[in-house]
Amino acid sequence: MSGDATPDRDGRGARHRVVVTGLGVVTSIGTGVEAFAAGLRAGRSGAKPIGAFDTTGFAYSNACEITDFDAASWLDAQSPDDLGRAAQFAVAASRMAVADAGLTEQQVRDVRSLVSVGTTDGESRDLDHLTALQVAGGEDTLDEAAARRVWPGRLSAGIVRELGLADVETVTVPTACAAGNYAVGYGYDAISSGDVEMALCGGADALCRKTFTGFYRLGTIAPDVCRPFDADRQGILTGEGSGILLMESLDSALARGARIYAEVLGYGLSCDASHPVAPDRDSIARCITAAHRNAGIEAADVDFISAHGTGTRANDVTEVGAIRQVFGDDLPRTVSIKSMIGHTMGAASALASAACALALRDGFIPPTINHRSTDPECAVDCVPNEAVEAELRVVQNNGLAFGGNNAVLVLGKWEQAA
Repeated sequence: MSGDATPDRDGRGARHRVVVTGLGVVTSIGTGVEAFAAGLRAGRSGAKPIGAFDTTGFAYSNACEITDFDAASWLDAQSPDDLGRAAQFAVAASRMAVADAGLTEQQVRDVRSLVSVGTTDGESRDLDHLTALQVAGGEDTLDEAAARRVWPGRLSAGIVRELGLADVETVTVPTACAAGNYAVGYGYDAISSGDVEMALCGGADALCRKTFTGFYRLGTIAPDVCRPFDADRQGILTGEGSGILLMESLDSALARGARIYAEVLGYGLSCDASHPVAPDRDSIARCITAAHRNAGIEAADVDFISAHGTGTRANDVTEVGAIRQVFGDDLPRTVSIKSMIGHTMGAASALASAACALALRDGFIPPTINHRSTDPECAVDCVPNEAVEAELRVVQNNGLAFGGNNAVLVLGKWEQAA
């Protein structure tokens, strides 16, 4: 295909084609594009005992914590003390994405842009800290610096301030564990409609006691590692990090000779709100179908699915059931990178989007590690334990969240027309 305008699929006139030209990632298996890609290919595990907070009293306490991140090395305009840990991740990933796209920060300042960041917890680590202070010292005890950091809007505002952006729309998307895909979809709409020229979109969250404890009390924390789709799966491991995609119109990318990771073909959303935590199969299936329709593809076009794949009993069976409802018995390979990086909450689908873009660029499907035997109730080829080489053209990334918030993103391989 050539040219930047695509036929209207939604009754809104011709739309600009949207491509991913830069990636920024902070994860427990590698920070930076190439380290993350190498970790995915190697099936690296980020699981380790939690060091971020006291885990006394918990029967088990592994997570996918980042232990080698230095915020000061990524911040010029702000002090690390000005930003919570999640915002630090988001700012670092954004600066990586700009550099990875072959842009200067001034070039981003010179155009109309969007910053859209999804999150589940905002700065809940600081809220943990503030709560502990009040429990220990009374309700008048306050850490003012930490209190200033807890506003979740700082996840996106911190990026704007660090990059010195002025002609910019700034959004923080709070749709829990699907928020990264929501944020990328928001950016896709903004660029494809011509409202902005560039967008920095993704998600960020930091490991916190509140979320770990909540999942632990739900009985959904795995005692050792996360085993999506496995007959012996026992739940999630919480994780942390950030994934930011720099997106722009195809015309913009071609005009400056940018390297293109992938084309954003479209996305779908659904919100069933049928249960606070239990996934709804029909709603997920509707979301997948909406994404295919928006992307202008058929189910048979999808080469692999990056599943939400939490490793809980309910999610994996329900998600595979929804996939089967759309794809029939001919299921594409379906993997979960949460087996490697844990459940990074609002960053989860954004990091999976980055993984999908790398898979399209490099021609491989990342594995689902820790796999021993597939549960017959969620029988998919999960690419167990070792990555496989593959010629890929279209990939699907599922993001599912509490409250029935679902977002499915479709990426495609972009090739220069002859």
